[in-house]
Amino acid sequence: MYFHSHEPNEPPHIHVDRDDASAKFWLNQVALARNLGFGPAEIRRIHRLVADNRTLFLEKWHERFPA
Repeated sequence: MYFHSHEPNEPPHIHVDRDDASAKFWLNQVALARNLGFGPAEIRRIHRLVADNRTLFLEKWHERFPA
């Protein structure tokens, strides 16, 4: 899970990559923005992980991209 440093003008989000699979989740209200290659069960697990860590991810987003 990571942020791209060249995307500060987008709403808070996080990227998830594994092998050739990639997904992007919005953080304000945790939602899948894009999925390339993860299966439905994997996306549900990743969604839960993102939701469970949303506060931490938002804190880190705002540290990296201060307003």
